[in-house]
Amino acid sequence: MANAASGFAVDDDCKLKFLELKAKRTYRFIVFKIEEKQKQVIVEKLGEPTQGYEDFTASLPADECRYAVYDFDFVTEENCQKSRIFFIAWSPDTSRVRSKMIYASSKDRFKRELDGIQVELQATDPTEMGIDVIKSRVI
Repeated sequence: MANAASGFAVDDDCKLKFLELKAKRTYRFIVFKIEEKQKQVIVEKLGEPTQGYEDFTASLPADECRYAVYDFDFVTEENCQKSRIFFIAWSPDTSRVRSKMIYASSKDRFKRELDGIQVELQATDPTEMGIDVIKSRVI
């Protein structure tokens, strides 16, 4: 188990599931949660490969912080099928200040555990990570 800068460990399952998403494309997305009592980052939800972006955004709580990884497929202007792995730090305005601080202080260290992230987004409300924003970041 790796140790995040804020003193939170990263559960090995986080890295394992991320590798499965990256290499085998077993999942469309992963939502991670910091368990304050256990002092570690854990996998909260796994998205099936058939699930879309709407399913992903619906899986994020409206008033709690989360980290998430989303595997976004797209077609280039040259008609090539590609994908980008997004890391999203979800920190809604309505979440607790303490929670926002913990997630903010642990983010970089946690992100380093997930080797292969291509794009990072920070979002405080759903409009900051809408599908248009995602598409604009891959072009």
